[in-house]
Amino acid sequence: MSEPLLIGSANRNKARELATLLEGRPWTVVSLGDFPAIESPDETGTTFAENAILKARYYGDALQIACIADDSGLMVDALDGAPGVFSARYAGEDADDSANNKKLLEALEDTPWHERSARFVCCAAFYVPGEEPHIEEGEVLGHIAVSPFGENGFGYDPLFVPDGFDMTFAEMSVAEKHEISHRGRAFAKMRSWLEARQ
Repeated sequence: MSEPLLIGSANRNKARELATLLEGRPWTVVSLGDFPAIESPDETGTTFAENAILKARYYGDALQIACIADDSGLMVDALDGAPGVFSARYAGEDADDSANNKKLLEALEDTPWHERSARFVCCAAFYVPGEEPHIEEGEVLGHIAVSPFGENGFGYDPLFVPDGFDMTFAEMSVAEKHEISHRGRAFAKMRSWLEARQ
């Protein structure tokens, strides 16, 4: 019987996406919804890696289960790397995707296309209670659109146009996005590592 592997994210969209990226592996992927309610940890890290490890350790230790968690975000060059680790709460602690996107567009309102370069970064952490965490990272370069396009994805997907494409992540299918996304790249590395670990 395959071992359970917890997706350590309270974000349902992200948890669903991560489960898809781990499909077909010798693990039974479970979510936080499969357990009694547990408070989310405060993401106090100053880097994506620190936050990913923090979440994987927190949920893994609390539920005594192998856990995989990620921290990811958008880094915009014209904004000195913001929103960065604050991507999910860029417009405030309780901000939704729409509010975050609106704030980003306002911050770049007078910025020309060639200066709207950005990158999505993902750091994934695998943790088993009592062991040291394992980290994998992925990133994708692109630009920020002048307005939202597309209905798929979540977060800043409607604004991010990856290099080499003329559409946003939100205009791509799930498979197309996974093929090139920061999260897809990080989890492809993690899948390979997990397979070798078996």
